[in-house]
Amino acid sequence: MADDGAVTVYGGSAITDATAAKKNPFSIKVGMVQMLRGGAIVEVSSMDQAKIAESAGACCVLVSEPNTSGISRMPDPSLIKEIKGSIAIPIVARARVGHFVEAQILEAVGVDYIDESEVLAIADEDHFINKHNFRAPFVCGCRDLGEALRRVREGAALIRTQGDLRGSGNIVETVGNVRKVMGDIRILNNMDDDEVFTFSKKIQAPYDIVAQAKQMGRLPVVHFAAGGIVTPADAALMMQLGCDGVFLGSDVFNCPDPYKRVRAIVQAVRNYNDPVILAEASSALEDTLAGLNLSENRVERFGGGGGSY
Repeated sequence: MADDGAVTVYGGSAITDATAAKKNPFSIKVGMVQMLRGGAIVEVSSMDQAKIAESAGACCVLVSEPNTSGISRMPDPSLIKEIKGSIAIPIVARARVGHFVEAQILEAVGVDYIDESEVLAIADEDHFINKHNFRAPFVCGCRDLGEALRRVREGAALIRTQGDLRGSGNIVETVGNVRKVMGDIRILNNMDDDEVFTFSKKIQAPYDIVAQAKQMGRLPVVHFAAGGIVTPADAALMMQLGCDGVFLGSDVFNCPDPYKRVRAIVQAVRNYNDPVILAEASSALEDTLAGLNLSENRVERFGGGGGSY
């Protein structure tokens, strides 16, 4: 560890943060994300949707552009300012992978969190943003433990394990990826300390962060799930698998009563171990789930060997 590097503490263990003197220390960013645990982050594209999400109990809103053709980029700063002025809960907005200037703009307009998102077009195929250079905490996606811990080393304070993000309502990839991450953590926990070096090389993750995950018995930052989560049962499943919260796509608004659906999912996240409350939250949602069933073609593809990302 460098002599001038700051040591930040999370859950009784240490992470090196060499840029703590310049920006918010990593421990502060992780603490800023703790308030989102046990909640649902809802993707919105208008002020009205943001108000619905807030009134339904969302812990945060993810601002995105309405569906447009062509290259997908960060949302219009004016839309972020409009939504920020109309709600009291935190705001997260997406920047393209590697596009640190978009991240600088989002931080300048006052977003609470920045999502370096693979959902948008990729700006840099070889480099992710150095998230330690920013005051705002970053959200990053992963499909396995190695990817998650690499993003943590770069400065991500919230990890979302992702599946199918195309709005199909198919949760199978999300479940598989979450189980993979949790399974690798259990394997790591049962290793001798001498075996951690080889394991970190295998998953291509920094040794010190791998060792910290072993010590904590979980990811060293807040862990959400995203992709295909459209029912209270879906959300409760993610929580019971070990996640700290869930992301809901903008498709939750494609129904006659989006407030009812978002509210039901929020209640499921908060009471994920109570089957009675889950049954109540799941009742009378048929109309709100219309149009989110898998098409016959997708069912056939899944039966033939699994969905594709």
